[in-house]
Amino acid sequence: MKRVFSGARPTARQHLGNLLGAIDNYVKLQKEYDCVYCIVDIHALTTLQETDKIQGYIRDLALDWLAAGIDPQKSIVFVQSEVPEVTELHTYLSMLTPLSWLLRVPTFKEKAKAQPDNINYGLVGYPVLQTADIILYKGEVVPVGEDQLPHLELAREITRRFNGLFGDTFPEPKAKLTEFPLIPSLTGTNKMSKSEEGSAIDIAHTAEETTARIMAAVTDPARKFRKDPGHPEVCNIHTLHKYFSASAVSEIGKQCRIAGIGCVDCKKLLAKNMNEALAGIRERRADFAAKPDYVKEVLADGAKRARVIARATMDEVRQKIGLR
Repeated sequence: MKRVFSGARPTARQHLGNLLGAIDNYVKLQKEYDCVYCIVDIHALTTLQETDKIQGYIRDLALDWLAAGIDPQKSIVFVQSEVPEVTELHTYLSMLTPLSWLLRVPTFKEKAKAQPDNINYGLVGYPVLQTADIILYKGEVVPVGEDQLPHLELAREITRRFNGLFGDTFPEPKAKLTEFPLIPSLTGTNKMSKSEEGSAIDIAHTAEETTARIMAAVTDPARKFRKDPGHPEVCNIHTLHKYFSASAVSEIGKQCRIAGIGCVDCKKLLAKNMNEALAGIRERRADFAAKPDYVKEVLADGAKRARVIARATMDEVRQKIGLR
C-alpha cells in the first residue's frame, strides 16, 4: 500500500476552509493508503510569534482531526518535533539544495512581504524541512491543490538530487491533486483565513457562535434593502450554501435574484443547515476534549510509530552519505 504524507501547522484553530479543503480528504484517503498525518509545529515557528499558544493549537488541531474521522488505528497521527530525526535530515538536505531554488518559491516571496522584519533562515529553508517531512517516512503521495504544486516539485527536485548523489534512497513524492474549494471569508474579502479576525467559522465554534458569525457576515454589497434583487454570484453566504444547502442552492439563488428571500432569512437558513451538518463532528470533538489523556495517548503512540520509520530511514541515510 502506498504511503501518504501530509501536515498542518498549529497556528490557530482549524476552520471550515480547512475542513472542506483538507481534512475531509485526509479522512477519505485512509481507505486507500497508508497515511501519515503530522502536526508540523516546527514549521509554525517561522511565522508564529506567540509560541506560548502552540501547545493549545496542537491539541485543538488533534481534536479537529479526530472528530472529523481521522482514525489513529489506521493512520499515524503525531507532532513533528516529537521525531527529531526530521531536523537531522533537514540539515543534510540543506547541504545539497541550491539557495537559488529556494529564493524562487512563490510562498517565500509572499511571506517575506507579509513579515519584512522577520525574514528568517527558517522561512527561506521551509521547503527543505517540508521535503524532509515527506521523505523521512518514504512518502510516495502528497495530497495538494494546484496552487501547491510548485512546492511539491521542489521536493521532487531535492529528492532527485539526493538520489543522484548518494544512490537510490527515496521515492520521488507525487502529487495527488485534490479539490480544495475556495471557502469565502465572512468579511467579504478573499478566502476564510486563520489570520483575519472575524473571517472564519472554526470547527470548535458552538452552534450559537456559528449562527452569530453568519448573521454578522457581509453579503451582496449592492443589495441595500429587502426589496432589492440580489446577486448570489457575488455573495459569500450563497457560496457557503453550495456546501451546506446543496439540494436547495438553485432555488435559493433564484429567490435571491427576484428578492423573494432577504439576506436575514438566507443567513438563518445557512446557519440552520451548517449547524446540522457539523453537529456530529462537534459532538465527537466534545467527547474527545473531555478525555485529554486520550489525545495525549494518540499523539504519543503516533510519534512512537513514526520514530520506527524515521530511525530506519536515517540509518540508511547516514550510511549513504558516509557518516557511518
